[in-house]
Amino acid sequence: MKNKYYIHTFGCQQNNADSERVAAYLEEKGMKQAEKITEADYIIINTCMVRESAENRVYGLVNNLRKLKSANRRMKIVVTGCMVGMAVRDKSGKFLRLLKQKMPQVDEFLPIEEIGFDTLPIRSDKKHAFVPISNGCNNFCTYCVVPYSRGREVSRPYHEIIKECRALIKQGYEKVTLLGQNVNSYGADLIKSKIKNKSLKIKLRNNQSKYIKPVYVKHLGRLRIPTLFPLLLEDVAGIKRVKVVDFLSSNPWDFSDELIEVIARNSNISRIIHLPVQSGSDSVLKRMNRWYTAEQYLTLISKLKAQISNLKISTDIIVGFCGETAEEFQETVELCRKVGFDKAYISKYSDRPMTAAHKTLKDNVPHGIKKSRWKTLEDLINQPNLKKRLIKTQLNAKE
Repeated sequence: MKNKYYIHTFGCQQNNADSERVAAYLEEKGMKQAEKITEADYIIINTCMVRESAENRVYGLVNNLRKLKSANRRMKIVVTGCMVGMAVRDKSGKFLRLLKQKMPQVDEFLPIEEIGFDTLPIRSDKKHAFVPISNGCNNFCTYCVVPYSRGREVSRPYHEIIKECRALIKQGYEKVTLLGQNVNSYGADLIKSKIKNKSLKIKLRNNQSKYIKPVYVKHLGRLRIPTLFPLLLEDVAGIKRVKVVDFLSSNPWDFSDELIEVIARNSNISRIIHLPVQSGSDSVLKRMNRWYTAEQYLTLISKLKAQISNLKISTDIIVGFCGETAEEFQETVELCRKVGFDKAYISKYSDRPMTAAHKTLKDNVPHGIKKSRWKTLEDLINQPNLKKRLIKTQLNAKE
């Protein structure tokens, strides 16, 4: 009788893509997917560390599995994902000891890096595929745990990504979303190790190769990084029968003019661009170690709107970051009004271990104020029609 597995995923689309690879890895070992967690002998929990609430949900789930595990002696609980990544990179061993202390029911802590790309992922969606192009991040924003939970940025080989995307389209997929913690810096590590005479030899299908010149991103008056992302994006968009190409998530200071031009001239590249701003206050952005000002962000938005028709912009915003004043928050409100975001993923700042903010700044904005600021932006960006109805109702009531 085959062992049955069940995967519970917390967090972002990158984690979902990782879980698809974990599923393939387990089925190669002869396991079969269970429809319900109660039917599984092997439970894999793919974790998120981006906020404390996500971490606490993992602890809660494992705790709730105690009775199930007592009733099924064959059951094994495996934890993977960002929490394990953090534990692996914590050389002191304190975080791993904490995980074992809080989750004694766990049989194995599996680093996601041990699940490679050799096996094709098992995807539940047969029309839309998420394709990871890189893992990790080099930016070290002071609030962000990703460089510690996923490590430094590592790009997948160019030809592997193209090969996977071509195969997906042949299988009937219509939409491909390229994934990375910072997709538009894709290839910087490949270039650093292999570049010669300002061009890079990349491998194509049928053992053919070509030389390409990387795009150097200009920021603050100088060349910041070389990237292959505009070239990769255009090559994926050029695959026959691909209807939509999307990407998550991009970084404002790596968004080159060349990337804007690629999007503008390829109509099958999504017109919904996710561009995290995090704050509209220059002083907060500086404390966050975000390498742009509010004015530079607005300039980028203007470029995008001028060159790309039917554009929609979504974003990430953190409210209540260390020391955020009422005036600094109001600067974020004003930026949001100027941009006119179509969607915002707003989060209340959560102190994360190992980050620079955890070590050097104070999480001193009260929870009540964070909650109030969250609601202000939620109403402004995500619930504008609701807000208009409430105002109208209040006026009618006064009359």
